[in-house]
Amino acid sequence: MLIVTIAALDIYTGRDIHLGPLLVIAPALTASLAGPRLTALAGVLAVAAQVLIAVFLGGLTTPDHVAQIIALTALSALVIFMRCVRERRDRALSRARSVAETAQRVLLRPPPRRIGPLQVAWLYMSAEDEAEIGGDLFAFARAAHAATRVVIGDVRGNGLAAIGEASLVLGAFREGAHRYATLPGLVAALGDSVSRNLEDVTDTEHDPGEHFITCLVLEIPDDAPSAAEMINCGHPPPLLVHDQQVTVLYARQPLPPLGVCERTIEDDHIDPFTFEGGDMLVLYTDGVIEARSPSGAFYPLAERVASFPATNPDTLLHHIHRDLLAHVGGHLADDAALLVIERTPSHRPHLTPHPIGHHRHHLSGSPRPQAAEPKNQAPATVSAALRIRRGRA
Repeated sequence: MLIVTIAALDIYTGRDIHLGPLLVIAPALTASLAGPRLTALAGVLAVAAQVLIAVFLGGLTTPDHVAQIIALTALSALVIFMRCVRERRDRALSRARSVAETAQRVLLRPPPRRIGPLQVAWLYMSAEDEAEIGGDLFAFARAAHAATRVVIGDVRGNGLAAIGEASLVLGAFREGAHRYATLPGLVAALGDSVSRNLEDVTDTEHDPGEHFITCLVLEIPDDAPSAAEMINCGHPPPLLVHDQQVTVLYARQPLPPLGVCERTIEDDHIDPFTFEGGDMLVLYTDGVIEARSPSGAFYPLAERVASFPATNPDTLLHHIHRDLLAHVGGHLADDAALLVIERTPSHRPHLTPHPIGHHRHHLSGSPRPQAAEPKNQAPATVSAALRIRRGRA
């Protein structure tokens, strides 16, 4: 239509006004919208229209028309050549992107929706565009006994530069999850692997600072809800959703992050907690709780989880994701990972829940006073838990 319109106007206005050079717009626009073949077709039609204009306005032998036809032919050929070059680069970029996406999916394997008695929902948001994984990590594995082990961690730094360090922890976890009988043995193996191999995978040229990985490792038995355990290596504490309450599971003796120093892991570093049928665990990285609104406010994850309906992991994760993006204005500045794990109600035994912590805060008022606790007496479960009543925000 553009070629026909320009040619008709040029013929209609006569010899005093020359609109033929505008015909080069047709192949130029086609090159931005279509491939080399349609671009070549537009170029041929533009040159044909210029020849038709020359026939009607003085003949093909006039110097002006000959120059216009030659110029239009050369410009159309140049546009077609550039479109072919762009097509080749687009194919190469598509292949490279496909390889990168495949490699990222292999590294951060999507966990199954059901693992033993657990139902799982997960979300990963990378700070870099076109990247599906960055410095955050998580993985599930079955232990040698009837239990599921989970790791979630956060590499110092973000984006594609942190993938090497994340792959180091993931590989060590998948290798050791079924090999070590105890949780301290598994965490010690993770620390040993990071200490030995961290320098080989870190980008010290562009980031010469200290490198480390915070992580949280959990073991959830299939048939013993009261015996769930976790070891925290400098990672944000998980949230436990139980009976319309959200409890922050703080560790009594958290370990330093992996790669910071050598450590001896004892049974005292294990934090047991009750995880019954129908309960949910929310695991996350600091990219979630450190996400800032345009006014600079951090994202209040525990309070928001307490206000969302927790009918199933997918629903809860959907509410968190939508609310988090609305809080930050649509784009995160850091990598963020979220896991929601539910123990299916069919595996729920009739047990008296263990008390978790000693500090309960209600969103609608000030902290309620608690009875004094004897000094130097460690609680039997995770200490200093924060319970938030759902629906009272």
